Amino acid sequence: MKDLAENNLIRFVNVTRKKGAIYANFKVQGLRNGVILAASLSVDISALDLNSGDTLEKIIENCAKHGLKEFKKSEFQFQELPSDYLGVAQLG
Repeated sequence: MKDLAENNLIRFVNVTRKKGAIYANFKVQGLRNGVILAASLSVDISALDLNSGDTLEKIIENCAKHGLKEFKKSEFQFQELPSDYLGVAQLG
């Protein structure tokens, strides 16, 4: 697995059409500071003033840059667990 701290690579998967919008889809996998990271990014090409007539290379490049920029700005929070899930955790 590649170290995202060194290369910041995302992999283009495909372009799909869903509910009237066209999305460029990417996968991200890596390891950073002991954390394995796996994510999927789907970028609506119309959010970037792109259209289906643009070259595939232009769509992929612009969507990858935009997706990575927004992913870096994301803030995550833990979903609260219902109280009946609290108890002794078993690992292994």
